Amino acid sequence: MYVVLMAMLALNVSSDVLNGFSLVDDSLNRSTENANEVNQSIYKTFEEQLKSNPAKVKVWYDKAQHVRTISDKLYSLAEELKVAIVKKSDGEDGDVHNIRNREDLEAATQVMLAPAKGRGKELYDAINDYREEIVKMITDRQQKKIIQSNLSTELPEKAKGMGKNWQEYMFETMPTSAAVTLLTKIQSDVRYAEGEVLHQLVSNIDLKDIRVNELNAYVIPESQTIVQGGKFSAQIIMAAVDTTNRPSIFIGGKEFKNDKGIYETVCGSTGDFSLKGYIEMINGSGERVRRDFEQKYTVVAPSATVSADIMNVLYAGYDNPVSVSVPGVPSNKISLSMTGGSLTPKGDGHYIAKPTTVGGEAVFTVTAQLAQGRSQQMGQFKFRVRKLPDPTAYIQNGDDHFLGGKLSKQALMAASQLGAAIDDGLLNIPFRVTGFETTFFDNMGNAVPEVSAGASFTERQKNVIRQLSRGKRFYISKIKAVGPDGVERTLNGAMEIIVN
Repeated sequence: MYVVLMAMLALNVSSDVLNGFSLVDDSLNRSTENANEVNQSIYKTFEEQLKSNPAKVKVWYDKAQHVRTISDKLYSLAEELKVAIVKKSDGEDGDVHNIRNREDLEAATQVMLAPAKGRGKELYDAINDYREEIVKMITDRQQKKIIQSNLSTELPEKAKGMGKNWQEYMFETMPTSAAVTLLTKIQSDVRYAEGEVLHQLVSNIDLKDIRVNELNAYVIPESQTIVQGGKFSAQIIMAAVDTTNRPSIFIGGKEFKNDKGIYETVCGSTGDFSLKGYIEMINGSGERVRRDFEQKYTVVAPSATVSADIMNVLYAGYDNPVSVSVPGVPSNKISLSMTGGSLTPKGDGHYIAKPTTVGGEAVFTVTAQLAQGRSQQMGQFKFRVRKLPDPTAYIQNGDDHFLGGKLSKQALMAASQLGAAIDDGLLNIPFRVTGFETTFFDNMGNAVPEVSAGASFTERQKNVIRQLSRGKRFYISKIKAVGPDGVERTLNGAMEIIVN
């Protein structure tokens, strides 16, 4: 587990990817603010109508207040967890809106998954409770399905096979920036679900009982962040609309014809856009009422992340762990292919990449299955392929690796063979020693070489070592070793040993 931890700590995520999470988080925050403004307007409508007709409005007003309470509770929990994660990452002065250590992989894990005090299970239960209660208030089957999907805590089949629970799947070794974005999405989904219930509750109030100047036009988007090439889908309605008297919708000065008020357009370019228009309808007094509307939405380019779990290069002939993710797309909807080597899936977005040619490039292609049922390439990523670096030779001295210097004769005689490994805090790769040479010096100062054809000291070498007096020294050089790539190499330098 220590080796895995060190590998994950060394994850080199580019600043562009981290900036991508920030852009998505900002977009979600804007969507949440817009949805909250609409919701607050509906709450205000309920309050004013309660004053004018308490007998009829009271039952719907009480339900709306209950929706507000449970929605605010889950929203506040997500905000509290965002603050806790950022403070764990950046310290007590950490700011959710200005994260310094965005790439920190430990903060979310500690806050959400720490034994006994991790809050992941609390969030999991809160989402489940909220979802079950909120969908009971929705009668429209399609809207109920959307809310259940947005607030789902069901794990993909691959994650179930790995024995992970929901909180581990969502937050384990997740960068601080990504964890905050996930929690922001939950907040956005809460405001969306809250709005859907409010629109249904307010529709139960007969239009003729609502004063004309309290009517407002609303645009309800299925999503406000669209991947380029995807569809922007929104329902345009007027609060407390009479289903027997549907309003007329005008966009760009032209009347928009759709029985259900659902507007769709293909998003062919990226950027910030606005859907503007107005709604006209006849109120209970026979007067024509017009309300303008505007809904902003953002179209983002396809994006994905492929990261080497060790560093930003791959090693030829070695099993390099890599990870892939696409913001907003579950791992079971993402596929990864590779040129210049073999790729083995390990589940939950993790793969083992084994490139073949030193000095070349390994090219990864990420493809995602989007919500509209179409497949789209999300990006290509190139990694340099290098030969594994040379290991460091050592003599095993108890639990320590002796690399040279003073060593007792007793320890020397107890050491049966040489070892070699790359152990630099990032990699921990053992090599097999296939031969080495010792150089002793006789009483005349002449060098006396002795060769071993394996990792162990020969009997001749051991006999000479037994005869060495305190302060005498000898050298081990021409060490040959074979790594997991199957390449034998002769290590540079020599190990000097002084008998102590």
